Formats: sequence, structure tokens, C-alpha cells
Amino acid sequence: MTARTVVHVVVPDAVDDPLRPSGGNRYDRAVCDHLAAAGWQVHEHPIPDAWPRLRRTGCEALRRVLSRIPDGSVVLVDGLLAVGSAPVLVPVAGRIALVVLVHAPPVEVAADAEVLAEARAVIATSGWLRDDLLRSYPLRPDKVQVAEPGVDPSAIAAGTPGGAQLLCVAAVAHHKGHDVLLAALSSLPDRRWHCRCVGPLDREPQFVAELRRQARLDGTDTRVQFTGPRIGRDLEAAFCSADVLVHPARIEGYGLVVTEALAHGLPVITTTTGGLPDALGVAADGVRPGLLVPAGDAAALAHAISAWLAYDDLRRCLRRAARSRRRGLPSWATTAKQIGQVLQGVA
Repeated sequence: MTARTVVHVVVPDAVDDPLRPSGGNRYDRAVCDHLAAAGWQVHEHPIPDAWPRLRRTGCEALRRVLSRIPDGSVVLVDGLLAVGSAPVLVPVAGRIALVVLVHAPPVEVAADAEVLAEARAVIATSGWLRDDLLRSYPLRPDKVQVAEPGVDPSAIAAGTPGGAQLLCVAAVAHHKGHDVLLAALSSLPDRRWHCRCVGPLDREPQFVAELRRQARLDGTDTRVQFTGPRIGRDLEAAFCSADVLVHPARIEGYGLVVTEALAHGLPVITTTTGGLPDALGVAADGVRPGLLVPAGDAAALAHAISAWLAYDDLRRCLRRAARSRRRGLPSWATTAKQIGQVLQGVA
């Protein structure tokens, strides 16, 4: 095994936690597994990721991990762990080949700038996110590469005639827009629909409590189900029993859940923010496999959901486009190959 095919990957300690699923964790796990399958020797180093509450703990753990990694090694660090870790990463950047994997738009621009400047390469999970990084930081364009998430082969959802089974898959948190979704649904009392919200409920407990209170006041609490996190076969069953994914996020670097839905042939109603339009993409004939609305606009979201429920022709068109788009989605092997090329380039 040559040095060029050895990589140390620093990942959040929740990467395999079934109670804390996320697009970032899914990406990290798939990339590590597919790099290994492609012949890379992958050394994983899990680090506490509950920033900023455990920032000191995380930095100390990161410092210990890096101290054990040999000089000249290629080290891929999840961007969530790079936030606020300049005091740890910058001093060692001269002796390792540091690559930072960025899943989301910058929150702490000043805190991240030094780390990204010292990195040999930066990998963004979408073209939009790459452009955002180049706008936010003084980085050379050739230093920032794109590796979009892949998808696994998935069964096609059969769908129901009326399209009434709505699915939302995301941690229940303000930036994912569940409050906008509930406001939109509350304006459609005469429509036939049921919405299943799949995702962790412990990220923002007060936000979740307010959502439940509002659902009771609006009378939608019997039609909106918060299931908590689902993974594996349970998540697969949720996709396969749905008619459409509704993803009302306020911000999203890419939106892996969108392509996961498309992999099941599900149309998607989502927002125009961040990388979501790119994730939704278009079918072979140029038709979008879903509907786009402005982020935070409950009235526009209600209009889109109402149109989906009301018009058979629209549902047929979007389902046809989703199945076409499904055939053009990248695989995780492709994602890992793109990342492997970046890693080889900095070795």
C-alpha cells in the first residue's frame, strides 16, 4: 500500500449514530466505505461534534488525534469539525496534507478563514456551495473542488392516486423550515393530506415544542406525525410509502435528502435556497422533477402543495420527471472517485 492511497479521515462521532442521522454523516460514511472499496487505506478518527457546547472537548480530542498522525499524511477533515478549530489545525497544517470537506455554507467566516487558507484543498458538496466559499473567502478557484453526494440504488415508490402522502425528512430545527411547512398545511384544511416528518427531535427542543403547540391550535396535529429519526429499512419504507417529499429548508449546502427522494422516483417540493435547485436538477427532457418556492414563504409553499394535490396531470408529469432524473443521479462510487482524485493531488 503506497502513501498515496492512505488517508486519515476526521469525522463527527455521530457518523454511525442511528439517533443522529444527517446528510453530512451519510456523506462521510459513504465516502469512507467507497474509498476503502476502491483500494484506499482509510483510518477513521471520530471526534465530538456538538459545537460550540463541546468545543473545548472537541479541540482537545482533535489535537490528540492529529498528534498521532505521521508527518506527510493526507488528512481529510469534516468541515463541521473544522469550525473554530484553527488553534489546532493551523499549527499542524505544515506537516500534513490537510483537506477540508465542507457540507454547509459558512457560519463563522472569520473563524474558518485561517483553516481554509492553510488547507491544501477544499471539497464542497455542490457547485453552489463552491461559489459561496469563493465569495466568502480569498481562496484560489483551483483549490476548491466539488464532489456532489451520490445515491444508493433504491426501489421506486408506487405512489397513491391522490398524492396525499407528504414526507419531510430532516432534523426538526428552524433552518429546515418545519414551521413554514406547518403554516402552509394549516391553510389547506379542506384538502386531503397526511404529512410524516421524519428526523431527530432533540436538536432544538423548544422549537419542536412550539411546533406541536401550533399544530394543536391549527388542528393539524392529527394529520402531521413526528416520527423521530429513521435509518436503514425504516427510512426506505418511509420513502416508498410517500407520494412527494416536501423540504422547506431555509438554507442548504446541497440537500442530500432531495436526491435520495429522487432515487425513489419521488417528486420534490423544495425551496430556491442554496444548492437545492441543483440537487433537484432536471429530467432528460428539461422538466424539473418538482416545484421550487422561495424559502420562508408559507403562502407559496401552500400554493405548491395545493397544486400537487389538485391536479392529476401535474402529479403525472412530476412523477415522470422524477423517474427520469433518477437515472442520471451519481453513485457514491463516483463521489468517492472525485474525492480520491483530490486526495491524490495533495499527497
